[in-house]
Amino acid sequence: MVVFGPEEVQLADNSACASIRADLKMCLLNSDCCKVDKKTPRQCLKEGQISDECHQLRQIFFECKRSVLDNRRRFRGLKGY
Repeated sequence: MVVFGPEEVQLADNSACASIRADLKMCLLNSDCCKVDKKTPRQCLKEGQISDECHQLRQIFFECKRSVLDNRRRFRGLKGY
């Protein structure tokens, strides 16, 4: 959910991978699979009917979530944007 403020636009979710998750959601919702075929984003992901950009965002999101669980992140920081 996007919160509109007087100065800038921020996500309501402030978790570690929130911006990547939001970009992935928008990419999936704007894909032909969701628009033309009227499928849910989850169905599109399971069937593999996503664009290369969405596939790359999915991989980045996976790496970000994995880095949250990684104990070495204390030294290297979170992966993401």
